Amino acid sequence: MGTEWMPTSADADVFEGTDRKTGEKKWSGTRVDLIFGSNSQLRALAEAYACIGCAGKVRQGLRGGLEQGDEPGSLRLA
Repeated sequence: MGTEWMPTSADADVFEGTDRKTGEKKWSGTRVDLIFGSNSQLRALAEAYACIGCAGKVRQGLRGGLEQGDEPGSLRLA
């Protein structure tokens, strides 16, 4: 990894990414940005639920729970 992330606020909710070799500031983001940016599964769920007309998917995914044969912790996008 060529970027080092360090908190820029006392609450550690905003971070600054600097190039490890040059020390140059490259990025800034919140804790949520870093979590979703580094986890492809979370990012895919966020993108699926963020699309126009996906309100039904969100409701169904949250309300649907487990169907027979589903593994605990699995989430199915209809």
